Amino acid sequence: MLLSPESEAIVKATAGVVAENAEAITARFYPHMFEANPELLKVFNKANQAIGEQPKALAASVVAYAVHLIDPNAPDFGPIMQRIAHKHVSLGIKATDYTIVGRHLMWAVGDVLGGAVTPEVAAAWDEVYWLFGAQLIAEEAKLYALGGTDPDQPWRKYKVVDRDDETEGVFSLELAPVEGDLPTHHVGQYVAIAVDLPGGERQPRQYTISGVPGGKSFRLTIKRAKGTDGVPDGQVSNWLGDNAQVGTILDVSQPSGDVILDQSDEPLVLVSAGIGITPMAAILEDLVQHQPKRTVRIYHADRNHGTQALYQRMLGQSMQLKDSVGEFWYEEGADLAPTRRPAHEGYMDLSDVEIPDGCRVFMCGSLEFMANARRQLLARGVPADRIDYEVFGPDLWARQPQ
Repeated sequence: MLLSPESEAIVKATAGVVAENAEAITARFYPHMFEANPELLKVFNKANQAIGEQPKALAASVVAYAVHLIDPNAPDFGPIMQRIAHKHVSLGIKATDYTIVGRHLMWAVGDVLGGAVTPEVAAAWDEVYWLFGAQLIAEEAKLYALGGTDPDQPWRKYKVVDRDDETEGVFSLELAPVEGDLPTHHVGQYVAIAVDLPGGERQPRQYTISGVPGGKSFRLTIKRAKGTDGVPDGQVSNWLGDNAQVGTILDVSQPSGDVILDQSDEPLVLVSAGIGITPMAAILEDLVQHQPKRTVRIYHADRNHGTQALYQRMLGQSMQLKDSVGEFWYEEGADLAPTRRPAHEGYMDLSDVEIPDGCRVFMCGSLEFMANARRQLLARGVPADRIDYEVFGPDLWARQPQ
């Protein structure tokens, strides 16, 4: 899609000013929108709003899209568009929501930039927004259709049919549809769970499907989020930890996510930290079933061995693969870790590990962890387009080299 010539000229002239003020604009936008449309508080993650991640992500996305429209040498925006569409579908975003967002976003642009926003400038940036929105609406409509989901009824009832407490603070739930068959999914995808909290709040959160396709239930492995530095404990993860027992009924979205395992013969490098191990567990289980000869290197960081979820399960899976090696980094107690190979103490260091030629890398963990791991991989000669990552919540990290 292309901007009109008139709007393109205006956007080129004003893109720098908008980029400089993008976070201030989105910080004003969200409270204004929620005050007028409180029902949307049930769609957006309150924790991400509280710590400012959601405004930063929206600001970065809109500015990146505008640059994509006006600069022929700008990085491909397609991967970011795909990622946003999958996130939106998992949260039940509807086409009509874009009208509300657009109205309040343009109000915020005018509120922050004041007299600099002439009618012509407002019209040009409104055009940018609606080009962005129209592409997302079309992509999300396709994803809903492929998933057999009515966008007006995005949540489906599932029952907890089994629960396993993995480690302190980490538990796995087996969820089966109350009615009908389990939808298909790809290894690496996630679903969202929406829960009604005390006080009338409703909040969604996204969790990796840590099992493989083809069964009668989804397995989700969830960590109780503990707040630090003034951030409160995770509302949904702790509610699930306290209340999701066998027989509990939950609202679950269709499977989503664009970082999925392919069936090629390329070597795999799995890089994870903490609860980011969940998609790696699904990948290993799938390899055992379908590609046991595929080369895989597993690199994981955790607080200590006792906090590492799914260790025994993944150990059993890796032993069934012809060419798999795992290395672990623990911030404390590495010498006491009963792992097959000596564990390293401290933070993950990929500078001297084996990186097979022609590999594809999957990463999952905190943004800081993945950015550091990615820099090390790039320094080792892994091309940027061979590194895929998954992050739950706002994506503040572009896919370009850093």
